[in-house]
Amino acid sequence: MRTERQEAWREYERSALWVLPGASLIAALVLGALLSKVQVSTHAPVHRLLFQGTEDDARNLLIGIVGAVITIIALVFGLTLVALQLSSTQYSPRVLRNFLRDRPNQVFLSVIVATFAYSAGGLYAVVASPGGRTTPYPQLAVTLAIVLLFVSLGALIFFLDHLAHSIQIDRLMAGIEHATLRVIKQQPPGVDPASGPGQVFAPPVWAVMIPAHRDGYVQTVHPGRLLPLAEQLQVTVLIAPMVGDHVVAGRPIAHVWRTSLEQPPPDPAALAGPIRDVVRIGYQRTLQQDVRFGMRQLVDIALRALSPAVNDPYTAIQAIHRLSVLLYALGPLSLGDYQLTGSTDASRVIVHAPAFADYAELACSLIRRCGSAEPTVAAALLILLRDVQALVSDPDRIQVLASQARSSSATPNNLPASPPTSSRCATRPPSCWPTAHSFTATRKASAH
Repeated sequence: MRTERQEAWREYERSALWVLPGASLIAALVLGALLSKVQVSTHAPVHRLLFQGTEDDARNLLIGIVGAVITIIALVFGLTLVALQLSSTQYSPRVLRNFLRDRPNQVFLSVIVATFAYSAGGLYAVVASPGGRTTPYPQLAVTLAIVLLFVSLGALIFFLDHLAHSIQIDRLMAGIEHATLRVIKQQPPGVDPASGPGQVFAPPVWAVMIPAHRDGYVQTVHPGRLLPLAEQLQVTVLIAPMVGDHVVAGRPIAHVWRTSLEQPPPDPAALAGPIRDVVRIGYQRTLQQDVRFGMRQLVDIALRALSPAVNDPYTAIQAIHRLSVLLYALGPLSLGDYQLTGSTDASRVIVHAPAFADYAELACSLIRRCGSAEPTVAAALLILLRDVQALVSDPDRIQVLASQARSSSATPNNLPASPPTSSRCATRPPSCWPTAHSFTATRKASAH
């Protein structure tokens, strides 16, 4: 089981551009130091494959490789800045972390750095002979530098292709969708399978408040780590913020209480440290457990596409298509607040979590308001709600979808003079588009 520090380091390492290149730099220097001690006999079969020049030729070769790699690094740096600027301004600043977390980019940078460090370090092992005399030098080490140069050129071609594809909006949204789906599969079951607020747990008046130790966003919550302590102290612990919420230092992050007021109150000092390890707070939101953050990135892309500066409704429609996949995956799940219970009901750990209505509101509300003047966007939202409604059977969730459909159909601007260009609505008149009435009718049918 990972500790809080190990988990934080793992997340940082995954999104840091210097970790893999730094490790490759050290590995290249160590490898070069080892190979510089290896002398291949002239009678060995592999000797014919090694570099056959003199020491001066080897030094000139290493200097040339260092210069070529510096040029590649400058090129990559410029292309990376352009890609980051495009992603930030055209799509959303929150998608930059996806580029930083992209493992192929980190591997490519590691190859380039390793080639530079290996070749530059090799200049210390290959020394020019005075007076033009020929002396033995590490031919195997110099040959490997040539191999690394060709590997770097191949990596550069791969990087250019990967970069050109990674900034395409379809690839970008598909990556966000797949990452969010992985998080959805890890979601713990909620207490209430219904859609709305569900069984909202509220602390009693005698509950003891545990303050947050720092400002930031709740990145992960691991209630299972806290349950043994709750059983030992016979207390109920309620984690107040949801994953993805912002907390301020000193504000409540948890409430702890015993079953009755007559019992002695729990000691906050005994719980502050363990709760700090269970609830990790960072300066930014992450996708480790935050499904809403993945949906928020898609919503941001749709909002940026609907802005007057961009005016690209079809990109917003594509974002809605991705959101429909996420809502469809959330539809059959038990969502809302969930709890872990110990050997007795007196020891519990309760966690606030978003309900189905929260996810539906996040996926539809902002896009609906910003895209009210574009009928194709409204039609795409209605199709999203209809597709999700076909999966769910809970009446409360159907009511949530019907409410969202009514809101999407209420704006007069959503009544176009011509059919929308959406592929699923283009061949049908406006009277056949999905409306709130279809959701209500389905809800009545399911009730019977």
